[in-house]
Amino acid sequence: MRARTKKLAELAILAALYAALTMALAPLSFGPVQARFSEALCILPFFIPETCWSLFAGCLIANIMTGNLFDVVFGAAATLAAGALTALIGRRCRNKKNFAANILACAMPVLINAVVIGAVITYAYNGMHPFTHPKVFALYGLQIAAGESIVMFGIGLPLLRWLPEKPFFQQWIAGWRKPE
Repeated sequence: MRARTKKLAELAILAALYAALTMALAPLSFGPVQARFSEALCILPFFIPETCWSLFAGCLIANIMTGNLFDVVFGAAATLAAGALTALIGRRCRNKKNFAANILACAMPVLINAVVIGAVITYAYNGMHPFTHPKVFALYGLQIAAGESIVMFGIGLPLLRWLPEKPFFQQWIAGWRKPE
């Protein structure tokens, strides 16, 4: 029971960290052009699949700031979907320092957010349906993809390559692999 409580606390801290980073850098974290630096944490499901739920919760909390229900629901769902796909890639390639898998893992949040958040901004903030206004939707999607790419490939990818070599990170991952 003690290990389970510790893991739950770690997941709660991660959710709080995501939300705090997003809110602390709010001018950069929201809008049609955004670089949400907290998204660099989206590499963690590659190593520990359960962390995708923390990222979901942190995104949900942070998106409440927008006051837009579409942003709250679909933004958090996009983060959960990206985390789940990253975890799937990690399950298949975790034991290999496979650069292609690392690139693919970092691309999941970029692709998912470009589509979902691009649609949310098009519809919820501009009142246009993404499918009837494909150019507007594409513009917002590309803007979101650009900001997400800066974060995921500029911060997330180096962390994805660097962290597994660090003893503290190896110890943390090992704690998640032990049976409860």
